[in-house]
Amino acid sequence: MAMNNVLLPLIQHIESERGVSRDTVLTAIEMAIQQAAKKNRDVTNDFRVSIDRKDLSIHVFDTLVASDEDSGPGFISLAQAKRFNHGNPVKEGATIEIEMPASRLGRIAAQTSRQVIMQKIREAERSNTLSEYTDRVGDIVSGTVSAVSHRDTYVMVGKTEMVLPAKERIPTEDYQVGDSIRAIILRVDKDAKGPSVVLSRASGKFLEALFHLEVSEIADGVVEIMSVSRDPGYRAKIAVRTANENVDPVGACVGQRGSRVRSIVNELSGEKIDIVRWNEDICQYVAAALSPAKLESIEVDPAQPNTVHVVAAPEQYSLAIGKRGQNVRLTTKLTGWHVEIRKSMATASFEDQKAEAIRVLADTFSVSMAVATQMADAGYLTIDGIAEEDEVSFIAATGLDEVAAKGIYAAAKAVAELTGGAGAE
Repeated sequence: MAMNNVLLPLIQHIESERGVSRDTVLTAIEMAIQQAAKKNRDVTNDFRVSIDRKDLSIHVFDTLVASDEDSGPGFISLAQAKRFNHGNPVKEGATIEIEMPASRLGRIAAQTSRQVIMQKIREAERSNTLSEYTDRVGDIVSGTVSAVSHRDTYVMVGKTEMVLPAKERIPTEDYQVGDSIRAIILRVDKDAKGPSVVLSRASGKFLEALFHLEVSEIADGVVEIMSVSRDPGYRAKIAVRTANENVDPVGACVGQRGSRVRSIVNELSGEKIDIVRWNEDICQYVAAALSPAKLESIEVDPAQPNTVHVVAAPEQYSLAIGKRGQNVRLTTKLTGWHVEIRKSMATASFEDQKAEAIRVLADTFSVSMAVATQMADAGYLTIDGIAEEDEVSFIAATGLDEVAAKGIYAAAKAVAELTGGAGAE
């Protein structure tokens, strides 16, 4: 039977517009027709459909049991079986596959649900997508925005629809249908209900990939990217190093007159990028990451793992912290170390010194800021200052609960003795 005139245009459309091969389309249609035909009580479970790949004619086959005793669906007489077996006798109970008149499927083929066929085509299409893009995770692709729904953006890359989820967008950007867009393939989700290829412009991997494209020294392996931290759309830090003494890794990334980094900044809609020289010395690494703030000291905390304490002059403190803590937060993520910054007390005002003293007292004695403030207001700004006082006077001066005051006083005496301060022999 010639191919249904309704299905032929469908095949041609899917083949040309959806990028699915003709063989895949025909296989899907065969399965759909078989599925519909098996609902007919006149055919067996062994019923199958085959579409000729050259002339697109439909051939239908069923497997019947040869019997003169039984009749009805699934059975064929011995005489009929002999004719289908090229004149050779067929034994009672033997099975034989016969080609049925394709005309019997005219109604079935015509009524086969387009939805069932399209479902199988989508499954084939998804399989093709998984095969093509699974090995391309981390690649940058270019496409056109096809739709924006619930802040998720759908992007056509070639003939494949991909999705840029809201959380993977740069928050300062707004997209319209028809806009050109570049993004990195973040992952391929085989279980997704919608598009299986997930894109990202907010990932640190996207920033890395852009530097690989723009900086030949990175592409060649001369300069290595060690770490990336981003506040997408606002600021990013990238740490680089090189084993080649004749190459400046930071200068290579910046480019002549800033040309290389400028093109990346433009791609990221003006996101500021700090390029940091990586250093195995964590103190030097943190200092470079907090630049341009000038720091007075950086010390590794001997008690808390992966923690450094930074001291900055009062006029440099805000610069080191950054707007809404952005600079120190990105530095912490970039280095993998917790960075604590405080103001230098050497040139700080009395109010700043007192505030720092209250913080230290609260941390040292594990008390609330209110209790620490009460001690500071009474003139006790240091551990030694408490230890040098007698217990009764300390309790009376602070006005603290007697039990709590005695506990603080005893702790201060113990710390002072351990550190060689007041009360040490």
